[in-house]
Amino acid sequence: MAHRAWYAARDAVSVSQLHTHTLYVHGHSPAHRLPSHVKVAALLVFLLGVVSTPREAFWAFGAHAAVLAVAARTAQLTAPFMVRRMLVEVPFVLFAAFLPFLGPDPRIEVLGISLSQEGLWGAWSILARATLGTGAAVLLAATTEVPDILTGLSRLRVPAVLVAIAGFMVRYLDVLADELGRMRTAAAVRGFRQRGRGALRALASVAGSLFIRAYERGERIHAAMVVRGYRGVMPQPFASPAVAADWSRGLALPLVGVTVAVLAVLL
Repeated sequence: MAHRAWYAARDAVSVSQLHTHTLYVHGHSPAHRLPSHVKVAALLVFLLGVVSTPREAFWAFGAHAAVLAVAARTAQLTAPFMVRRMLVEVPFVLFAAFLPFLGPDPRIEVLGISLSQEGLWGAWSILARATLGTGAAVLLAATTEVPDILTGLSRLRVPAVLVAIAGFMVRYLDVLADELGRMRTAAAVRGFRQRGRGALRALASVAGSLFIRAYERGERIHAAMVVRGYRGVMPQPFASPAVAADWSRGLALPLVGVTVAVLAVLL
């Protein structure tokens, strides 16, 4: 039973690697060679420094951006590549753009438009932190394959249940997307052309049907894994341990960001 569970887990990992072609960039840079759990820890340390920085410290956010740029350069990632991948934060940018108009008093006039001071600060804070956080996440995804990230989370003592959920989410994301595509094709074949409220009702019905199908598929997969010896923990691929030199290289730039945040708070 145990060897069957191992083979099932290996197949799941091998399929999940198919997802890495859109995120992972093959390379041999120092960032690529670092152990995955070191890179995950470095990401968390950098984000800690970013969120701890006071919003009024513009120079500190500039320093964080410089740290991120150096890390991207070390990983041999170009600026156009980073910008394209960071377009995922556009919804946060659009949300932040409304804050100056909806924020409370006091207000200031900018080009004849009344804007909330607190809303402007909130928009700047969201934009700066979201941009830096997205850039750091893009950097991790571009230098670390998804199975390695999951292994790194396990080595950092993240609960096994959360790691398993993340792994299955990546594994079956395309499966659900294909299922949604088939449902859309079926609706188009049947002449569905509704607009307005009717389209919203149909969309709600499709979402409910997709949820039920995903739930049922998850139950079948879990039952199949239990039969093959699954006991709640996925077998982990071999990962070389990190030495002191790896930790020093991986945390050097994030600790610079934390130092910047501390100085910004004190000053």
